[in-house]
Amino acid sequence: MGRGRPIGSNVRQNMIEILYYLGAAHGYHIYKVYKQVYPKITLRGIYYHLKKGLELGEFEVAEVQKERGEYSWGSEAEKTYYKLGKKAKPRGDARVKLFLDTQPEKAK
Repeated sequence: MGRGRPIGSNVRQNMIEILYYLGAAHGYHIYKVYKQVYPKITLRGIYYHLKKGLELGEFEVAEVQKERGEYSWGSEAEKTYYKLGKKAKPRGDARVKLFLDTQPEKAK
């Protein structure tokens, strides 16, 4: 066994499960679903794992959209939507599917 930390992460695997059912989503949307289905995590933790997953090929950027609205920082927000990458190995977690089926408004 090699030295150092193993590459895999339970948090990233859970995020892969969420994106498997959603198709593509931005970081905050992933966070909202994650905190309902899995143990507690911070929004900062989600964005860390998205960045790490991009490096490892588990996630890819699907698109970047500029959305208009009333935000504390101005009238426009840039949202990066992520999708599963080539190295993602979804297992099909039934908890995520059940949550998204019973909470359709949270799937948007």
